[in-house]
Amino acid sequence: MSLPHGKRGIVLARADDVPLYRQIYEHFAGAIRAGQLKPADRLPSARRLAEQFGTARGTVDTAYAMLAGEGYVVARGAAGTIVSPALGSSALVKTAANRRVVQRPREAIVSQPKPFQLGLPALDAFPRKLWSRLVAGQARECSARDLAYPEPAGFTPLREAVAAYLASSRGITCNAQQVLITDGYQGALDLAAHLLLRRNDRTWIEDPCYLPVREILSAAGSVTVPIRVDGEGLRVADGLRQARRARLAVVTPSHQSPLGVALSLPRRLALLAWASAVGAFIIEDDYDSEFRYVGRPLPALKSLDQAERVLYAGSFSKVLFPALRLGYLVLPDALIPGFRTASRRRQAGHSVLEQRVVAKFMAEGHFARHLKRMRTLYAARREALANALHAVFRDRVEVDLQPGGMHLIVRFVDCDRDIRLAKRAQAKGLAAEPLSTRAVVHACPQGLLLGFANIPEAEVLRACRRLERAIGPD
Repeated sequence: MSLPHGKRGIVLARADDVPLYRQIYEHFAGAIRAGQLKPADRLPSARRLAEQFGTARGTVDTAYAMLAGEGYVVARGAAGTIVSPALGSSALVKTAANRRVVQRPREAIVSQPKPFQLGLPALDAFPRKLWSRLVAGQARECSARDLAYPEPAGFTPLREAVAAYLASSRGITCNAQQVLITDGYQGALDLAAHLLLRRNDRTWIEDPCYLPVREILSAAGSVTVPIRVDGEGLRVADGLRQARRARLAVVTPSHQSPLGVALSLPRRLALLAWASAVGAFIIEDDYDSEFRYVGRPLPALKSLDQAERVLYAGSFSKVLFPALRLGYLVLPDALIPGFRTASRRRQAGHSVLEQRVVAKFMAEGHFARHLKRMRTLYAARREALANALHAVFRDRVEVDLQPGGMHLIVRFVDCDRDIRLAKRAQAKGLAAEPLSTRAVVHACPQGLLLGFANIPEAEVLRACRRLERAIGPD
């Protein structure tokens, strides 16, 4: 294939602040929006482009992964990567009179990866070649049965693989019957909220918290009760004083979102005792517990649950990639029938091919090896970001290095308005988020939340310099 007319080659500006993979991404995304590349046109192979640019193939792979994640292109295995045929007449088109301005859908803006984006794994390090081989293999093995309506609870081998993984890594004893496949964590929480809560039921939430939690619970008619978080996690005693008869608690005990602290053992036991005494349930969001860099991973709250009050929620978004949109719930036995019925009515199952691929990825040991590699990689990227921040900002910053997670909290000693700093950074294409906006009713420290998992070590210093230029002196 030739490159779009008028652009027989892509010139990469290596001294530019924009990473090379983003320059490649912008080139092809722009060509598709302009109509220079049309649906079903084939893109050059990643190997060919890497040779042409004299860069690592992973750089091109990352750009292609971004394009695929936004629906611009589709990977066809050995047949290569093509412009998505689904774009058709709905594709965004730049006219000659409007070449400089492109109105993108909000969904594309939200999903486009940016430096420091929270919750984004190392897309550049994902084993795409292996994944493509597994996708092709599972597609060939697809039977007529697989083309029928899927099992609403999820593909059985995947549920078995999840149960085995949780037993070995998180200390959770469960079977495949207790595992329910969901549309990521938010899908799991939405399902649980609508089944477990009646209108005006009260729910404990952490303060500060992951804001979509509050939105989902409120949409289900619940009255959320923000409970302060300190160095030992959720202050259970405060919850008992504020809303002892609450119906539900939503917690992130292994790595609190966003502060990064762990729920202490005495508070874990107190939380479980409360739920058992009043008949409440606890949703445990174990969102990035796999990535701990100091000491051994903490056991899950669910592993201590003798009274069957905990619903354990996990997701593949951060351990594999967000575009999968697959998560899971581990349910107490008493809740299985109701959740299965509700799942069948609300979503009627999930893509069998994607579930088959994930199940194969786990069963063949690739999942465990991938997590091990990512822990090592993220530890290095975490340290690189902390060092780069200190090198660029010197004594202007304090970096909060928690034992685990995929983000850092950075506090600027000469500024107490993190919202203003975040807006400046975001205006320059950086995904820094203000910590203070995660607060619900209690005062929250100032600081910027910076994701580090998807920033290669070679690019982190440049990203920090961009951040310095963006926020400027306070």
